[in-house]
Amino acid sequence: MDILFVEDNKRISEFVVKGLEESGFSIILAENGTTARNWLGEKEWNLILLDIMLPDIDGFELLQYIRFKKISTPVLVLSALNDPDDKVKALDSGADDYLSKPFHFKELIARIHALTRRASMSRDKPENILQCADLILYTDSHSVKRNGQEIKLTRQEFKLLKLLMENINRVVSRTQILDTVWGINYDTNTNIIDVYISYLRNKIDREGYEKRIETVKGRGYIIRNL
Repeated sequence: MDILFVEDNKRISEFVVKGLEESGFSIILAENGTTARNWLGEKEWNLILLDIMLPDIDGFELLQYIRFKKISTPVLVLSALNDPDDKVKALDSGADDYLSKPFHFKELIARIHALTRRASMSRDKPENILQCADLILYTDSHSVKRNGQEIKLTRQEFKLLKLLMENINRVVSRTQILDTVWGINYDTNTNIIDVYISYLRNKIDREGYEKRIETVKGRGYIIRNL
């Protein structure tokens, strides 16, 4: 497995590189955003580990560049920024998971395996269309339409809606949502799910449309096709 690791802190990079190599991973270290951007086009990576606070191009900019270039490689952010707003910004910019520093190495390995496993499953699954009445989600182009009108969603909003539509008329628990959309071991006390459900409702269930997304108190959320 080939990993691109973007980190300017030598103490952290030496620790992570040594541990990952001993765990059987092939890893290339880029100590700034410019070097990382150059490496992105050199080969197809299985995973990108990305620090946010870099000396030149910061991690948020690099994330946006990665997704602008249609690079679908999973990105795991490793950052000392612990504010929930920074986590949300990283996820909205295209990150697949977020691990705060300091972290336990075993948790890093678990996150890596979870992300690469999900990416492998997505590649093996044929592209398809998910539909709930007049709401259509296109998994190949990552686009959504309702009543023929395109609805712009962020990356995390799309992942959340896709999970709900894969389980039409079935309750999806908060634990399932956290695991699938934000990754394992995300803070279970966070209100991020409620925030993103609200975002989705404002876009999917706006005035003039029949309400589809419902809260099932004490259990989770459901999208109904009645």
